[in-house]
Amino acid sequence: MTAAGDPTGLAVYVHWPFCVSKCPYCDFNSHVRERIDETAWQAAYDRAIDAAADRTPGRTVTSIFFGGGTPSLMDPRTVAGVLDRIAARWAVAKDVEVTLEANPGSVEAARFAGYRAAGVGRVSLGVQALDDAALLGLGRRHDAGEALAALELAARIFPRWSFDLIYARPGHTVAAWRAELGRALALAGDHLSVYQLTIEAGTRFATLFDRGDLVLPDEDTQGALYEATQELLTAAGMPAYEISNHARPGGESRHNLAYWRYGDYAGIGPGGHGRLSAGGGKVATRQKKAPEAWLAAVAATGDGMEEILPLDTAERLSELLMMGLRLAEGVPLARIVEETGRPLDDWIPAERTARLVRGGFVQRDDVRIVATIAGRQRLNAVLSALLGSAPG
Repeated sequence: MTAAGDPTGLAVYVHWPFCVSKCPYCDFNSHVRERIDETAWQAAYDRAIDAAADRTPGRTVTSIFFGGGTPSLMDPRTVAGVLDRIAARWAVAKDVEVTLEANPGSVEAARFAGYRAAGVGRVSLGVQALDDAALLGLGRRHDAGEALAALELAARIFPRWSFDLIYARPGHTVAAWRAELGRALALAGDHLSVYQLTIEAGTRFATLFDRGDLVLPDEDTQGALYEATQELLTAAGMPAYEISNHARPGGESRHNLAYWRYGDYAGIGPGGHGRLSAGGGKVATRQKKAPEAWLAAVAATGDGMEEILPLDTAERLSELLMMGLRLAEGVPLARIVEETGRPLDDWIPAERTARLVRGGFVQRDDVRIVATIAGRQRLNAVLSALLGSAPG
């Protein structure tokens, strides 16, 4: 099912794995390369789209998302070629949402008009901070002035735009964050993503953190920063519809809603993941991760797929709840029956859910189960309590 509940709908994710440099907090599948043969990548995307379309006949594409990496390093002609190939192989909804992630650097921003002409209608900018010292500390290559210029350009060129901010940075105070959020709201369109800085294994920040050279705000300050975020953005008409994502009514990312509502999506490009319904079941797909390995596999076989794994009903329940409880709307109980063939109480003892309700972490009625604001702040613990020993 898609976010709209259409069983024929499909979201398509296209991964561009390259960046100019690796950010010290990032654990995404991104790589730095001196030279990139975009002609070869265009040909590979075409063949990978063909393979994905062969696996999903009769579907209608409802959203397309170019992620990375830094997709704004792509030539607009490559973006146009990918969109053309998608349209040639699938039906495409008239109101399809096409999003491209971009960095605010002036070189990338100069390409915006080309992306718009190619068919991109929504841009998501990795601003991360509106303070030069903070940007330097985060290893970003742009400064606040470039970020502001890119946001102004995006607002002129694209019908919809969003940007990301990171809070709970080293030395971050609630007063400074409130001021920064105020500036952000003056620049925001219909969507804003606000993430707490976390330390991811294998990153430069993890090394610095482990040896004590990077110190994050304490838990009380982190909590106060989160609460300030919710207060200010809700008051501005941009409440959280997901743990880290805020939008005005109708401004939600439809592509990301397809993930969180456990809809079907095809992942194309290095490391791209997918979830596809087929034959009454669902499979998890994963593309080869290393860019060169993916490119070679597509050249040799016409497909960059690493594995396709059937998901049993218990796995589907877990994924549905893990994704859906991130949302303020929660999970409709009917979706659990639709996805697993059994109601929630057949999977999870009612008393287990009731304990979470009494603790103020979950709400449940006859229609849906929802994690409260307190529950979404502690979602891993809530999910562990909910799913701990669910029957298979």
